[in-house]
Amino acid sequence: MGNALRFLCGNCCKPEEEPEPPITQVFMLLPVISPTLMPQPRQEKVPEGLSQHVVSSKKAQANWYRKLSEAWKESRSPPNTPGDASQFVVSTLKRHQKADVEGLLAFYGLPVPSSIAQVQPTKPTAPPREVKFELQTLPVDAKCVADGDTITIYVDTEGSSQVPKAIHTAVNQRHAARAKRNYVEADAVQKQIVDAGYRVFGGPHDEEILAKKYRIRLCGIDAPESAMPYGKEAKEELTKLVQGKSLRVIVYDEDRYGRSVGDLYCNGIFVQEHMLKKGLAWHYKAYDKRNELASWESEARAARRGLWASSNPEKPWDWRKDRRNEA
Repeated sequence: MGNALRFLCGNCCKPEEEPEPPITQVFMLLPVISPTLMPQPRQEKVPEGLSQHVVSSKKAQANWYRKLSEAWKESRSPPNTPGDASQFVVSTLKRHQKADVEGLLAFYGLPVPSSIAQVQPTKPTAPPREVKFELQTLPVDAKCVADGDTITIYVDTEGSSQVPKAIHTAVNQRHAARAKRNYVEADAVQKQIVDAGYRVFGGPHDEEILAKKYRIRLCGIDAPESAMPYGKEAKEELTKLVQGKSLRVIVYDEDRYGRSVGDLYCNGIFVQEHMLKKGLAWHYKAYDKRNELASWESEARAARRGLWASSNPEKPWDWRKDRRNEA
């Protein structure tokens, strides 16, 4: 990293026959986020001392550098002044805590722009229709992401009066069977619980958590099917975003497949916005007329991100229709 910094400061910053300009602090970030200098960045290597300037964990800090690296790769005009670098960091980390962004800038000696006040989590958009209910999920497993717009979640039922008595009875039977080390019986009872739409998880203190299963269809977007171009990338992006996180789900409706249709929020990030801006989903205009969804799709289309690298990508609803006709 030191060699890369010296190269940048010596060759990129210093005009011929002039003293080094006083803006070289901007290049302190580049060895970390420039893919040309570090083709495979080691995001887990957070700089020593950064924790003294920010409030989030080292795991979160590592995530910042991953995001900065990805944004650098997509940037058409890399920053070349301290002000540019500050705006680059603020724009890339706009959904993170203000204290963290300010601390990161301070750590690198970069100015804090006036737009720092805009570093806030995404606010919920106006609902497309009446809200039926809201859920807070248990941490999501990667295997629960079916594709770029469908996910299975589990919600803790503690305190709920909606759990059938038969399910509570089955949970007690499973617990008793496991206490006797009769795992065959315990597994059989667990299957009954799963078939009824519930599941028993082990908690952090060896307690048992009874959770209800929901299949969620993200409202207002349609991601490529798995067999389509960018279908795999859409699934991977959604998985990367939600894996291990507790999500907020606002449910508006149920579709003909029994899935709850709703909006998804992950650590303040509006998931549909994220997928649209990445160019990994279409705005599903037939079912959701929200203008911001169309705007985010247009933004990705203009930047030719993701599936918009193609001038005329096939729409998933057309792809599904063609497959039905072929059958």
